[in-house]
Amino acid sequence: MSSNEPRLTVGEKAELAWLVARMAKRGMADDRQFGGRVDQDDLQRKFDRVLERARKREERDSKSKGK
Repeated sequence: MSSNEPRLTVGEKAELAWLVARMAKRGMADDRQFGGRVDQDDLQRKFDRVLERARKREERDSKSKGK
């Protein structure tokens, strides 16, 4: 894990796994026969929000332990 990736709680891991599974399902549903790319931007934004929330939580926790 790189230094900019936060440690995830069990709930955050489960939420990210659920989002990845939904992305995979959408990707499989896209036949690309008619040039129709499935838009997954909404799921990617949700994924990014979960990671950002985890970063903020970790930052908040590290500040409270430093007191």
